[in-house]
Amino acid sequence: MKVLLVDDSKAMRGMVRKALLQTGVCDLRVDEAANGSDALAQLAHGVPDLILSDWSMPEMNGIELLRELRSRGCEVPFGFVTRQAASEQMRETAFQAGAQFMLAAPLSVQRVRELLRR
Repeated sequence: MKVLLVDDSKAMRGMVRKALLQTGVCDLRVDEAANGSDALAQLAHGVPDLILSDWSMPEMNGIELLRELRSRGCEVPFGFVTRQAASEQMRETAFQAGAQFMLAAPLSVQRVRELLRR
């Protein structure tokens, strides 16, 4: 399984990567991007099985990335990982744009494992 992790914080990418690897899911490959623009450039070389993205990033934020992907017909499963609990408005915006889930850090390894196995 290939996961693209999109976050402008190197520390947050490290934390999410650690949670992903602790799930015990076999053949897990985690690629990283620093923002939505960087993610789009990486997607030109292959589509992952899952995208996990921060909401707030410079250049292109997470919701802009999701909307751009959906406008291109890309239906890869997409979820947000946020540093704080998402507001109801954020959740509504995310789900209307095509996100499958939103997680707040710190991440539960059990919850991440469940999402990866879907």
